[in-house]
Amino acid sequence: MSRLYGDPIEVWTRDGQPVQFVWRDRLYAVRQVLDRWVVAREWWKVSEGDPGERRFWRVEADPGDGRGTYELRFDTAGEGWLLMRAWD
Repeated sequence: MSRLYGDPIEVWTRDGQPVQFVWRDRLYAVRQVLDRWVVAREWWKVSEGDPGERRFWRVEADPGDGRGTYELRFDTAGEGWLLMRAWD
């Protein structure tokens, strides 16, 4: 079962991929990238010079007490990360 969140998170990357993130004051180590995709924003919402992509990663991560699956999103327009979804 998955839960939707949309919570802001802090993410560290290596070679453009998330390697760890902090969510609700806990550090999660990304163990495996399960999937990655890019969604272009609607053309009428794109500002000049900014493609406005949303980049998604589905990752397996470990906060130290067991692994879980998480969906992370990076919005190029606002340059912010969100934790979108978590699976039990």
